[in-house]
Amino acid sequence: MADTTSREPAKKPTKKAVKTIASKAAKQVATKAATPAKRAAAKTATPKLLSGGNPQIPKGYGEAPIRAYIAAMPGWKRDIGERIDALVTHAVPGVHKAIKWNSPMYGMEDDVWFLSLHCFDRYIKVAFFRGASLRPVPPEASKTKETRYLHIHQDEPFDEARFTDWVKQASRLPGERM
Repeated sequence: MADTTSREPAKKPTKKAVKTIASKAAKQVATKAATPAKRAAAKTATPKLLSGGNPQIPKGYGEAPIRAYIAAMPGWKRDIGERIDALVTHAVPGVHKAIKWNSPMYGMEDDVWFLSLHCFDRYIKVAFFRGASLRPVPPEASKTKETRYLHIHQDEPFDEARFTDWVKQASRLPGERM
């Protein structure tokens, strides 16, 4: 028997919805501490910011660690982090997510990644691990031949359409095993 239900395309989440999800995820991560005393301390503890304002979040897989990282991003970087996560999630249904080396990672399977991001003082660095194969090639070079970067600065426009196109292209390429 044929399925007669229609499937509507997924809608982009609003900024308010993304912030609500990030807040709830950060609280979920905080409440998984081992003892009641640790849970109480974790609820009030703010993640340590490393050099450049990069949040120190424990390694973990799935949505909750990503939300905790984004919730801990300082200032204007949090809004961009929310948009990046929403754009990647919308562009690549079923994307795998993790925090490794204090950076959000996105891939098509666990431990095989096509994109990551990292906070620095003046910008967010988005790494496309097979970026040399993207068209057009992202603007910033890397020490490794295949990796290319996009630097997102506070006072410069963020081209969401170009970024989304790169994400879709990158998700179809072989990922970087890490």
